[in-house]
Amino acid sequence: MNKTHPILALLGLQAHKTGHLEKLLAAVGGFIGILVVVLISRHYLGHEGAAWIAASMGASAVLLFAVPHGPLSQPWPLVGGHVLSAIMGVSCAWLIPDPVIAGASAVALAILVMQYLRCIHPPGGATALAAVVGGEGIQALGFLYVITPVLVNVLVLLLMAVLFNYPFPWRRYPTALARTSKPAGGGGNEGA
Repeated sequence: MNKTHPILALLGLQAHKTGHLEKLLAAVGGFIGILVVVLISRHYLGHEGAAWIAASMGASAVLLFAVPHGPLSQPWPLVGGHVLSAIMGVSCAWLIPDPVIAGASAVALAILVMQYLRCIHPPGGATALAAVVGGEGIQALGFLYVITPVLVNVLVLLLMAVLFNYPFPWRRYPTALARTSKPAGGGGNEGA
């Protein structure tokens, strides 16, 4: 029986661990997804702007490849969370002259909109903030930032998550495609 020590439980550390195969698959998926995202972002934004958007997409990659069945990893939170947050960020950058107030407002409004539209995706907060403080390359795009690079990158990550996870029945993404069978060879939530 897997029982967690009370101190570890307070820290949120679970007794069960993922297997080696599962950890490796998550890392490889994240590598492939972010490699493509960085290449796309650099094309549209240059090195400085790409760094800002790649940060939020990197956080999404962790969710999509390490926790593909989590509620925050599903397609609507991924797409809606980033796109709506980008809209909030560009709007605040445009309407609020002080970048500190604009950045804080962008994140706050992104949280509010994601909650109301049931698409909470924490990396969306970084997408909103990047629209305000991400530099000239991002700000010069205005609302085009929402489409490219944000929507393009999100759709690329979504496609990569579907394709990468599909060969593994226990990892199928989104959850509607998942099977409940356990993996062979050390994946899943077996011992580490």
